[in-house]
Amino acid sequence: MEKYEINQILQNLHQNLQDLKQALDIKKTNQTIEKLNYAMQKEDFWKYPQKAVTISQQFNDLQDKKTTLETLKQNYLDLETLFNLNESPNKTSALLEEELKNLTKAVFDFKIKIFLNQSYDINNAILLFHPGAGGTESQDWCEMLFRMYQKYAQKKNFKTEILDYQPGEGAGIKSATLLIKGTYAYGYLKAEKGVHRLVRISPFDANSKRHTSFVACDVLPEINEEIKINLKTEDLKIDVFRSSGAGGQHVNTTDSAVRITHLPTGLVVGCQNERSQIKNKEKALQMLKTKLFQLASKKQKEENAKKFQSDQKENGWGSQIRSYVFHPYKMVKDHRTNQEIFQLEQVMDGNIDEFINGYLTKIPISSPH
Repeated sequence: MEKYEINQILQNLHQNLQDLKQALDIKKTNQTIEKLNYAMQKEDFWKYPQKAVTISQQFNDLQDKKTTLETLKQNYLDLETLFNLNESPNKTSALLEEELKNLTKAVFDFKIKIFLNQSYDINNAILLFHPGAGGTESQDWCEMLFRMYQKYAQKKNFKTEILDYQPGEGAGIKSATLLIKGTYAYGYLKAEKGVHRLVRISPFDANSKRHTSFVACDVLPEINEEIKINLKTEDLKIDVFRSSGAGGQHVNTTDSAVRITHLPTGLVVGCQNERSQIKNKEKALQMLKTKLFQLASKKQKEENAKKFQSDQKENGWGSQIRSYVFHPYKMVKDHRTNQEIFQLEQVMDGNIDEFINGYLTKIPISSPH
């Protein structure tokens, strides 16, 4: 690689590090770390375990970001020194090029992490899947998406838990809820909220015609701390039924599955992964509180607030965030960023980081403090 090329890369890295320093706001970060540390030193800190875990997680996260930025800055200075010591008038060493490549990737990965600075980004994620019109074809597409996110979670070393699973008639899924556990799971997966469109020759069509199907994917953070939402008994419709999930020794044995409808808003949540009806009801109520909490937060910011899912458009034509084309060619396109990937099978195998990163880098960085 020519020296002028290396010099340009170093300049870009320097600018990126300056931007990251400004975005992290070291002064405010240190103040927040001190505040959290003070709270952690109190004798009654663990009196409320869920709140304590959240504070500890925030403290460790900010410490990690601060340390990572300092390490990246030092690595940059080391490479700059190595570059200036290079005796060749035009060429650079293979070692310098390799280290520069590694640092560039590390800075980019950290940049993505800095973008995850909003409330609950660090939390687990709850994904809710609902097929659009189209019967078996849409339900099959729903199951394909469900599996794609399971594979994504596996690649990120996240854990998954099926909270609700309603199989379709013949094939696919009528609806499903998937909990993905991992640091920043919600921060990453919030990019997946919206309508996903499939174009393919349907295996369920005897005439082998091309079909277009849609699935709406909603994404919520799992909020551990107590949400102060007053739920009135008369506002809740609670249905219990036998679990119908994708296997398991407790499926279809007792009426333990729970589905709750919040009558004033029409919001519906369900859970069937626990053995007892009581546990399923507790989880379903927590999900409902999360949805209502986000609804209330949105109303505070918007004068003419609509329902919580108003930013998720109609589950049909013209509303998709991403298209997955299996025929007449193979391509996945994100309509928000115009990114296109032609390795369709890899995407369906859970390789969606490029889409997620592309979306996150288009969101303006705002102060997390």
